[in-house]
Amino acid sequence: MMKTNWWKKATIYQIYPRSFQDTNADGIGDLKGIIQRLDYLSFLGIEAIWLSPVSQSPNEDNGYDISDYEAIGSEYGTMEDMDNLIAEAQKRNIKIIMDLVVNHTSSEHPWFQSALQNPMSEYHDFYIWRKGNERKRPNELQSNFGGSAWTFVPELGEYYFHLHAKEQPDLNWENPLMRQEIYRMMNYWIEKGVGGFRLDVIDLIGKEPDQLITKNGPKLHELLQEMNRNTFGDYDLVTVGETWGATPEIAQLYSDESREELSMVFQFEHINLDKQTGKRKWDIKKLDPKELHQVFSKWQTELAGKGWNSLFWNNHDLPRIISRWGNDQKHRVISGKMLAIYLYFLQGTPYIYQGEEIGMINYPIKTIDEVDDIESRRMYDERINSGYTEEEIITSINAKGRDNARHPMQWDASEQAGFTKGTPWLPVGNSTEINVEAALNDPNSLFYTYQKLIQLRKEMPIIIEGTFENIPTDDATVLAYIREYQGERVLVVVNFSDQPAHFVLGKTRIIKEMIIHNYKKEITDELLAYEAYAVYLK
Repeated sequence: MMKTNWWKKATIYQIYPRSFQDTNADGIGDLKGIIQRLDYLSFLGIEAIWLSPVSQSPNEDNGYDISDYEAIGSEYGTMEDMDNLIAEAQKRNIKIIMDLVVNHTSSEHPWFQSALQNPMSEYHDFYIWRKGNERKRPNELQSNFGGSAWTFVPELGEYYFHLHAKEQPDLNWENPLMRQEIYRMMNYWIEKGVGGFRLDVIDLIGKEPDQLITKNGPKLHELLQEMNRNTFGDYDLVTVGETWGATPEIAQLYSDESREELSMVFQFEHINLDKQTGKRKWDIKKLDPKELHQVFSKWQTELAGKGWNSLFWNNHDLPRIISRWGNDQKHRVISGKMLAIYLYFLQGTPYIYQGEEIGMINYPIKTIDEVDDIESRRMYDERINSGYTEEEIITSINAKGRDNARHPMQWDASEQAGFTKGTPWLPVGNSTEINVEAALNDPNSLFYTYQKLIQLRKEMPIIIEGTFENIPTDDATVLAYIREYQGERVLVVVNFSDQPAHFVLGKTRIIKEMIIHNYKKEITDELLAYEAYAVYLK
């Protein structure tokens, strides 16, 4: 099948199925609910859906702990529903991208259960084990969710390795038999007609725990090239790797087409800019817009022609961007439009997280009893024991907790926001003001800004192919850049602040044509709060 790199022009929409649309009143979103909303997504203009995991799982980590890769979790529906979703999406020229979790499985996966019961089983070596005793762990490696990355099994006299929860044992990618099982499973989904894979924490599969290497292990790229050859390499699919440790140099290794690994990566350098240096994400500092712009400029420049990047503000693990770096009170819509305009004229493939297009915001909580997320709860216990105050911890959870992104999609102003007729698994947010129905009825809503930006990316080769030039500004909150391609130049200017600012166009930058503007006013050297525009230059 000829490769077209359709994903360079596409915008991809992430659905967190548990929170998208419930059709059977159990309070949990399902596959039939996604089918029900495909026309809405088609109207928005997206070309692919990244589907967070819907495979069978005990949900210790909300589906990122898979117990059967080839079965659908009963809360989401059946395999017939999944087949219908793929088919109905295809009718609307929308591809379904599966979330692939192959760094680890659930501890309830039959492979791990066999490994526990019989150390001579071939499945024992599907995981990472080390001999030891309860008093001495193999080494000091820590889980990403807190505590040791090693859990002792007294019956076996061995520790198993897990970089996440103890219910998420890491697979042993040194084992060729295990790898072939993973590739067989991936081909099962390819044959079903999926449009690609989002590879969860894929930079961890080359780990060497004995050398204390977790990310970017020495065999990582060799493993990805083998995966490519054995699965998606011969198909016109999109593959995106979640790579928290990627630099532009490492991203080139993943996404340079000649290397035959992945289409692109999720890198997170910009996402870490509001945490204190050397500390954890919970230790917050104020974002410096200039620093943010420097990071984006670096990735635009250093990856150009050598690889491909993803563009995103939100996902299921991140707080809502308007609450985080915009203004979720007085300037919710205007700041949301600013954030979108800044991002969508950059080179890369943009990802929208459900509700981002209508400006959904964080859901503040008052006590830990309101929290579902395993990461936040474990951090709470850890920090309470370390002497932090409850107020400090709740402040961190409200700023960075993963539940912020996971509250139900807000479809209308009814009691449960049109998400469910039952009791939602997480409470609904401010849906009287923020909902799809209201957004569709308002021609000036954030939704229509996203719809226009998605369309512009399909129509303007300069966004996909153009060079990038960072434009220095005198104002600490004004960010500007120029894209250039075949004699055309597009200037993008944003005020990343709720205070007025200045950007002088000057004699060399004469506006030829307006492309998009988040205020209904003439462009002048004076910028209003969160003002943003893109223009063609003469």
